Amino acid sequence: MTANQKNFGIIGVAGYIAVRHLNAIKETGNNLLASLDRFDSVGRIDNFFPESDFFVEFERFDRHFEKLKRTGTKIDYVSICSPNYLHDSHIRFALRHQAEAICEKPVVLNPWNVDALQEIENETGHKIYNVLQLRLHPKIIELHETIKKGPKGKVYDVDLTYITSRGNWYPVSWKGDVQKSGGVATNIGIHFFDMIGWIFGAEKKNIVHLAEPQKAAGYIELQNARVRWFLSIDYRDIPDHIKETGQRTFRSITVDKKEIEFSKGFTDLHTLTYQEILAGRGFGLKDARQSVESAYIIRNAKPVGLQGDYHPFLKNI
Repeated sequence: MTANQKNFGIIGVAGYIAVRHLNAIKETGNNLLASLDRFDSVGRIDNFFPESDFFVEFERFDRHFEKLKRTGTKIDYVSICSPNYLHDSHIRFALRHQAEAICEKPVVLNPWNVDALQEIENETGHKIYNVLQLRLHPKIIELHETIKKGPKGKVYDVDLTYITSRGNWYPVSWKGDVQKSGGVATNIGIHFFDMIGWIFGAEKKNIVHLAEPQKAAGYIELQNARVRWFLSIDYRDIPDHIKETGQRTFRSITVDKKEIEFSKGFTDLHTLTYQEILAGRGFGLKDARQSVESAYIIRNAKPVGLQGDYHPFLKNI
């Protein structure tokens, strides 16, 4: 182990997003000592850290951390890729073991959990970082700078559309349980809510037009934008010209009717996130708060139906 190499643990290593964390740990020159998942189909670890210890029981994982500490080996960071509703508990675990937490979105499901974690962060002196990788996308950074340098007080009209098709497994998994995932708007939309808040400022109004297990839509008014948004995991919602290309995902953002192209450039964003965290510049609880609050409001709102300024895709629903 080199002088600057950090030791990592990872929770949820069998999950979809975990491979990006494994790659980021390796790409930044660090080491994975222990990983945890209740599912044991984790052969992917061999491509990155074959010497990492693996556990399927949280209690044994916890005990292993204690053993490492007592033998003089410190875990510096715990990467958290577990289901959304477990993030709060797993962040607390990391901080109790004097490690920094790197957590996937959403950092928690409820705004008051952010407050509680802030207290624990203050008590322990260890940081909680949230993966908000869209803030590191070159095209999004470019848009952020354009708006920042634009006319003061200007309010932009934004349409946000994200359709990412999911199969019949989705509603059966924890992601289909609103109590565990926060629902489709939280599970697939939280990073977009963070992105628009980062670019266009504080939220002023939040209206939900549609809320179904597979799709949701609404209107968010921000300091510098009026945003109509539509999120879906239903393949039928994808525009025909996209289906004809064989694609199962459609992503679009327009600002004053001008398309912002950012379909590429996602590959290395987790590695960039880790580089920023290791340099002490990661995104913390303060950065994550607005999107958590937005998603919570959406999850608990009563849909108003097709009235007011709603997303044009709703005309076809």
